[in-house]
Amino acid sequence: MPTLRMLRTFRAVARTGSFAAAAESVALTQAAVSLQMRALEQALGRQLFDRSGRQIALNRHGQEIWPKVEQIFDLLTELEGTPTDSMVGPVTIGAVVSVIGALSLVVARLKTAHPQLDVRLLSSRSDELAKMVEAGEVDIAAIVARADISLPDTLKWTTLYTEPLMLIISRKITDTDPQRILLSHPFLRFDRRVRTGRVVEHALQTAGLAVNEYLELNSIETIVALVRENIGVTVLPLLHRGNWHNDPSLRVLSISNSPVLRTVGMIHRASYDRRAITQAIIDTLHGS
Repeated sequence: MPTLRMLRTFRAVARTGSFAAAAESVALTQAAVSLQMRALEQALGRQLFDRSGRQIALNRHGQEIWPKVEQIFDLLTELEGTPTDSMVGPVTIGAVVSVIGALSLVVARLKTAHPQLDVRLLSSRSDELAKMVEAGEVDIAAIVARADISLPDTLKWTTLYTEPLMLIISRKITDTDPQRILLSHPFLRFDRRVRTGRVVEHALQTAGLAVNEYLELNSIETIVALVRENIGVTVLPLLHRGNWHNDPSLRVLSISNSPVLRTVGMIHRASYDRRAITQAIIDTLHGS
């Protein structure tokens, strides 16, 4: 019969895609991981891995049992877990980089009010965070909404706030016409490989604006720093705590009468039942 130790190790291998990485995450040697997986295969009477190449990969049987193993540990968490109204114990919270600043202030307030809450905070892209939440590696994450796809039934979404897409320019630029500004100054574009970059592109297309392409960067803070130096102009979401309207080096202009909005929301697994923590984060972000 499979043991919980075997299943826990199997889950680590499935998530990491490697015996070596799994060994590190479950504090075993690589040889011990390999032995446990052989024992699990023997207990189940079928092979779970494709060992034909250099990499270890789940075969069809392994892919079939993986969600069942995750379900077992979700049920164990429900049985053994902390009460839903308790603000103690571990919680892993993720956020996209442009939200991590506001979220870190929220986490600091929660830690002050609830010192027994053990919080781990990390940042990544929205798509990656959604996968990490679904896999149980992250409990709660603040991500950018994606308009062209719905969340799976295993995840729950709560909208936190929206941010209009605005033209950000140096105070040294006196023109007020968005199209003239975008064509006569180098355009600093946010990375189109991520959701915010795609929202920016959608805003430009919706407003019918052409740009003078110059640089594409993956950091809102870096782009804004370059705009302050009058190196270029940009279109970005007006960050929840950006305060760019009061920045003496910047000007913020609308690009259309009906601006495109970036929506930021909180996701967590449908089975995640730490309601007090989730609600405290949402309430604090709404009020900040």
